[in-house]
Amino acid sequence: MSNDDMVMKVSVMALLPILTAPDPVLKSKAKRVEAVDDRIRTLMSDMLETMYKAPGIGLAAPQVGVLERVVVMDIGKTEETRQPLRMANPEITWVSDQDNTYEEGCLSVPEHYSNVVRPAEVKVRYLDETGTAKEIHAEGLLATVVQHELDHLEGILFIDHISALKRNMILRKLLKAKKEAAGS
Repeated sequence: MSNDDMVMKVSVMALLPILTAPDPVLKSKAKRVEAVDDRIRTLMSDMLETMYKAPGIGLAAPQVGVLERVVVMDIGKTEETRQPLRMANPEITWVSDQDNTYEEGCLSVPEHYSNVVRPAEVKVRYLDETGTAKEIHAEGLLATVVQHELDHLEGILFIDHISALKRNMILRKLLKAKKEAAGS
């Protein structure tokens, strides 16, 4: 069989819709991935493309309406410094005693930010895009992003870590914006 006869398999990435609070899917717990197969690899690629386009530095599958334990992240500031992480079934295996405070935002809570206190360092075990078991030790911003994205897999948003008064104020604004968008 010649090269001309071979069918080329082309991977076409797609932008996915990002759900925004108070969508009930965002409060749901994600299920474990049975196997890292082509479907999961495509999901990871589509999630990365969606995250970069948004723009963001992390995205969890529930944010795009898929209740599976898949997250992607990349804290690189430019295309040259990108180092995307693709994780299936990630779990934190260790947290440091020291805390860090970062002003967090979220693609599912657009245009709202708040300081959140989290452990300064974590170790995370996960399956990469090939299904290989890996573990990373994350600190600083990466540790915060990892914890933020893993929260999404449990149905937790960063606003669940702030005062009820501020959280309710943000949710009311988001609900009002959704109603206004639906009306136009």
